[in-house]
Amino acid sequence: MSQPQPPSFDYAVPEPASLDPSKYYLDVHGNHNTRGSGFLILKKRGHNLGNRSWIKIDRSGNSSILELDKFTIMRRCNLPSSDLRLLDPLFIYPSTILGRESAIVVCLEQIRCIITADEVILMNSLDGSVLQYKSELCKRLETSIDQSDDLPFEFRALELALEFTCMSLDAQENELEMEIYPMLDELTSTISTLNLERVRRFKGHLLALTQRVQKVCDEIEHLMDDDGDMAEMYLTEKKERKDSITSNNTNDQLNISRNFKVESKSAPVSPVGSCNGVEKLQRAFSSINSSKPESFLSSSSSGENIDQLEMLLEAYFVVMDNTLNKLLSLKEYIDDTEDLINIKLGTVQNQLIKYELLLTAATFVATIFSVVTAVFGMNFEDSVFDLPTTFNWVLVVTGVFCVMLYSAFLLYFRHKKVFPL
Repeated sequence: MSQPQPPSFDYAVPEPASLDPSKYYLDVHGNHNTRGSGFLILKKRGHNLGNRSWIKIDRSGNSSILELDKFTIMRRCNLPSSDLRLLDPLFIYPSTILGRESAIVVCLEQIRCIITADEVILMNSLDGSVLQYKSELCKRLETSIDQSDDLPFEFRALELALEFTCMSLDAQENELEMEIYPMLDELTSTISTLNLERVRRFKGHLLALTQRVQKVCDEIEHLMDDDGDMAEMYLTEKKERKDSITSNNTNDQLNISRNFKVESKSAPVSPVGSCNGVEKLQRAFSSINSSKPESFLSSSSSGENIDQLEMLLEAYFVVMDNTLNKLLSLKEYIDDTEDLINIKLGTVQNQLIKYELLLTAATFVATIFSVVTAVFGMNFEDSVFDLPTTFNWVLVVTGVFCVMLYSAFLLYFRHKKVFPL
């Protein structure tokens, strides 16, 4: 009975299902079942749906388009799956720079790439910053072939990503600044609902941009504070150390095997001599194994000189910190404008309250005058109505009393400093 063959996960386009008996598998009853081939096609199709378009840029500045899936990228760059989620264009993640054993994962605004010692794998996109980063990196790599550059390949790619990020954020800050300052000046002179709504909308954009700039600053500062993370990002040096250690071990093993063969041919055959040769070979291999970690440690200790990367990160940290300070100054200007508007609105509200007090006092005095006139306008017999001028004197006395009462209200308001003197 033939054993069922496991499905092969190659990257070719799956062929249509055929009646090839080799694609059948046996079920629990020992019968042939054709669903195995269909399952294989489904797996392949699902696998190919995970392919994404990437731009590969090598050390010479040559670029090419690749169709790679997630697992191929993981094997190629020796990265965990959690790092690749940062590069997923369907999700928005904050700016991150991660140094791994064989790669640097960069997620800065629209630039999402994986930097290794030999190539840059850039997420392919129609965004202008991605295309500009690709063209500029290829140009710099092509021109740096004939020129002596102290920066290794991975740092040149990282520097360009930081440069484009700083330029993009600073340009957005300048654009926001040019729009906000005239709008705030207009708002101080004309307070309207439309202007207030525009300020609210621009303030939301300002807060979002401030958070993005702050995240980039925090990420750069975190790298500068951790010497281990910066030493981990020296990919070219680690690759050269690894290649040199491998080549040295191979050469040592070849030399020892050659010496052992020569001694075995020239020396007489005896039990003692053979034992001595085996003991020498064992001691040689033990010395190689013991010297391997020491040589690696010595080379890694020399790699702890991270001044080059630290100066690179510090330069862009100063740029981002300057952008952050301008954003904070703009936020303070908005807050000052809001305070000024609140003061103006409070002043207007106080004026309305003053006018309301004056109107209330005048209404009270007029009510007293109207009550007196209403009483004397009723039909009842009294000696007061015998003289025709009596009612006129009542009106005059009531009016003078009302005027004196209203003046008393004004003096009381001024005494309480409700109105200015």
